Amino acid sequence: MASLVFLGWTMVAMALGVRPRRDFAGLEERRRKAGRLFAKGKTQADVSRELGVSRQSVSRWYADWQAGGNRALAAAGRAGRMPKLGERELEEVAAELKRGPLAHGYPTDMWTLARVAEVIEATTGVSYHPGHVWRVLRQMGWSRQRPARRAVERDDEAIARWVAEDWPRVKKTPGAGTPGSASRTSRGSRSSPR
Repeated sequence: MASLVFLGWTMVAMALGVRPRRDFAGLEERRRKAGRLFAKGKTQADVSRELGVSRQSVSRWYADWQAGGNRALAAAGRAGRMPKLGERELEEVAAELKRGPLAHGYPTDMWTLARVAEVIEATTGVSYHPGHVWRVLRQMGWSRQRPARRAVERDDEAIARWVAEDWPRVKKTPGAGTPGSASRTSRGSRSSPR
């Protein structure tokens, strides 16, 4: 049943474009079921077919089962590397980031990944490559913001005046794309019949 629930979540996650998390309890239950089948005298090939897993996995499980019984098939615990920053450190970093870049001595009021990495290291002592800082920011619920690209010298009133007064005079008139008389006579030898 656990594998059906996991399969259902996998299908939903794939439909939504979200990478599914592994169901560690379901995976452990599958290994334990393999151990029970080994105890009943089933072959590795039979276990592979019955559980729908590769023979390589079943061979590895069998070696573990022979060495340590069903305890050897238990879950190994957390998968992957432990996070460098705990909840408390993330809260400290968030508080420092909310103070803004100017408060940290940067010349502009815009965060960059390199600047955030420097603040994280100064606050917690943990060093991150700027290319990985976005993961920490996303974990804290921050998203990237792009500043509006507008020139400081921009004059919206002058732009509106130009569009209203000068643009109608400058824009092409209907029919301007058709060849005029100059184009007929400039290459008359090629376009006109002799």
